[in-house]
Amino acid sequence: MAAAASTAATPLLTDELDIVIPTIRNLDFLEMWRPFFEKYHLIIVQDGDPTKTIHVPEGFDYELYNRNDINRILGPKSSCISFKDSACRCFGYMVSKKKYIYTIDDDCFVAKDPTGHDINALEQHIKNLLCLSTPFFYNTLYDPYREGADFVRGYPFSLREGVPTAVSHGLWLNRESSLSV
Repeated sequence: MAAAASTAATPLLTDELDIVIPTIRNLDFLEMWRPFFEKYHLIIVQDGDPTKTIHVPEGFDYELYNRNDINRILGPKSSCISFKDSACRCFGYMVSKKKYIYTIDDDCFVAKDPTGHDINALEQHIKNLLCLSTPFFYNTLYDPYREGADFVRGYPFSLREGVPTAVSHGLWLNRESSLSV
């Protein structure tokens, strides 16, 4: 029941979060994410052939960019956006005006919990972002304190207590540089 309730819950941070999706294909996968994503703004960055039409299901608020748009917007600096490994998502980060960005690949499917209910990964990620975290190390797994969960390799045993945290990239900060900030 908890998973079903989270689907109907009021979405968090709808005015403060963009969802960035790099893609090479039609975005039919968004249908399975609709209950979780439809209240958010999507920034879709098309990888590959800019003349190919990308289908986005109806009902989503989105902007769609391709290589031609990036060339037009960035001009001579457009070569800094790689189109070889979905790094084109960086352009989505650049054009977002929101405080938070959630990114997902176009081949990610909604996971199910042990009872078969859909897991709202976006909601879990947002809740983790809004929690306090330790100052130097970040566990990139959702809810490592859940029974049966574990910490990522390299996370110090001495710091495996506290609150769950989330981060999009990296496992920890360089301690010396973070102290000088």
